[in-house]
Amino acid sequence: MPIEPTLSPEETRRYARHLVLKGMGGAGQQKLKAARVLVVGAGGLGSPAIAYLAGAGVGRLGVVDHDTVSVTNLQRQIVHTTHSIGRLKTESAETFVAALNPHVDLVRIDAALTSDNAAAVLVDYDVVLDGTDNLVTRRLVATEAAARRIPLVSGAVSMFSGQVTVIAPHLGGPDHAALFAEAASDDNLPSCEANGILGPVTGIIGTLMAMEAIKLITGIGRPLLGRLLVYDARDASFTELAY
Repeated sequence: MPIEPTLSPEETRRYARHLVLKGMGGAGQQKLKAARVLVVGAGGLGSPAIAYLAGAGVGRLGVVDHDTVSVTNLQRQIVHTTHSIGRLKTESAETFVAALNPHVDLVRIDAALTSDNAAAVLVDYDVVLDGTDNLVTRRLVATEAAARRIPLVSGAVSMFSGQVTVIAPHLGGPDHAALFAEAASDDNLPSCEANGILGPVTGIIGTLMAMEAIKLITGIGRPLLGRLLVYDARDASFTELAY
């Protein structure tokens, strides 16, 4: 069923700072309310993205994750709490979103994204955010998104740094293989378990992912098509690379 984009009086008060924002206004807020955004992974990157997309008023927010909350997640995965330990991350995210913004319809997909279910999951959404930590899933998400002409916001983090980009060949940008060659494998990529991750880095990259999604939905600004934005926490620097 389509989401009714008309704002209620309560929503008008809730989004007041958006409504007076030049370039956003009522038209932009209605686009957010009508939007359907899928977040793959409710972890370090998915958590801040979910929080800001829900706060911004995205009408339907799908969350894909099969994992449960552990105590080691809590240093960076901000939609989960100590009371969430042992619960499904999707369930914990649903509780967070319901408390933050009752106008958001959160759809839980309590499963790993695989070649068997990816097409059926992605088909219901306008924008996809990928915050997963392995190339197998990243390639699957990118392939399915490209096939359905769905813009993909991709983020990654490790240790003290992170990166974000938008992959949308149908909008004139390069495909996923231009960033991660087919020869690349997870064996060559650092893992958070082995090398660690500074919590706020995931917050910065996840928030940038939410910002790119909002830009794609509303038409504000220039998305990171063919551009990789790299953040280094130690130097407090951003670097943009073309690919």
